[in-house]
Amino acid sequence: MTSRFDSRSRGTLVVVAVVAVLVLGGCIGDDGLDRGGEESEPDAPAGELEIHHVDVGQADATLLVTPSGETILIDTGDWRDDGRDVIDYLEERGVDRIDHLVATHAHADHIGGHAAVIEHLEEDGDGVGAAYDSGVVHTSATYDRYLEAVEAYDVTLFQVAEGDELPLEDDATDATVLNPPGDESGDDLHYNSVALTVTFGEFTYLTTGDAERDAEQRLLEDRPEELAADVYQAGHHGSSTSSTEPFLDAVEPQVAVISSAEDSQYGHPHDEVLESFADRGVETYWTGVHGHVVVTTDGEETRVETEREAPTNPADLRDHEPEGGTIAPSLDGPAAIGSSAAAASSD
Repeated sequence: MTSRFDSRSRGTLVVVAVVAVLVLGGCIGDDGLDRGGEESEPDAPAGELEIHHVDVGQADATLLVTPSGETILIDTGDWRDDGRDVIDYLEERGVDRIDHLVATHAHADHIGGHAAVIEHLEEDGDGVGAAYDSGVVHTSATYDRYLEAVEAYDVTLFQVAEGDELPLEDDATDATVLNPPGDESGDDLHYNSVALTVTFGEFTYLTTGDAERDAEQRLLEDRPEELAADVYQAGHHGSSTSSTEPFLDAVEPQVAVISSAEDSQYGHPHDEVLESFADRGVETYWTGVHGHVVVTTDGEETRVETEREAPTNPADLRDHEPEGGTIAPSLDGPAAIGSSAAAASSD
């Protein structure tokens, strides 16, 4: 299934456990200048940005590929899968390096595959460029394995906070951290969940991990002008603890993507969130029903392609019986869909 739409204009050292973590402040270019400083007129983007929402059940994993082939992997699925689904997805698409590996927060349904992905890419691929997280620790075996892999393979780990930018080499693409707060913000994993806004030309993508209403309220108060996005990955797997009404009013997404299992034990996505999307006419994709969801944009026009055909009217998602389909295993061109006849409508 394929849908198309036009985008709107839009060095301190700390130690966490046994791993050295660098605080990422701003984004420093090869010339040593802070790119957040001088204003410059951006060049018109060339090529396409791809955003792959990998179907990892009741978990999150999102792969971004810039026009130059630079890769950002945000979360890696649940600990029970140990990165297998994500590694398979990367291998099928010929991705043997992750330049930027982001952990939104330390819960096992977000960093469950981090250790395995790092090991796989370091042993059998071209490695991991750097890792990024909030710096808020967690007492779990999954988190320990993640830090052990970072240390074992000498992966640089950055602690990020609002205002930081991932140091992308692709000048046409910007990835800016909106959360966690830059000041002392406690140890709540959800409140400190890493939120990123990614811009490419006139297109903007927003992902917030498991940030809940208190974090959304802070973003509304502190960074309201940075929230508008064409595509929004629904916070906390579509839970009603996130995607609050005021937050959605600020984001004004045309498309929402929900990453959760069709048989979610938590009932994700919650009816309140689907109703909020329906009230706003938001085209909605759910990995539990649509399978893998791939967003591709040239910075102006955007298309959404899915592994399986399903409605995009949020009011109809729960009653739909998923149908088969496949996404072509290649990043050389746009992801092909098993059937493109049903361009996303409100069926």
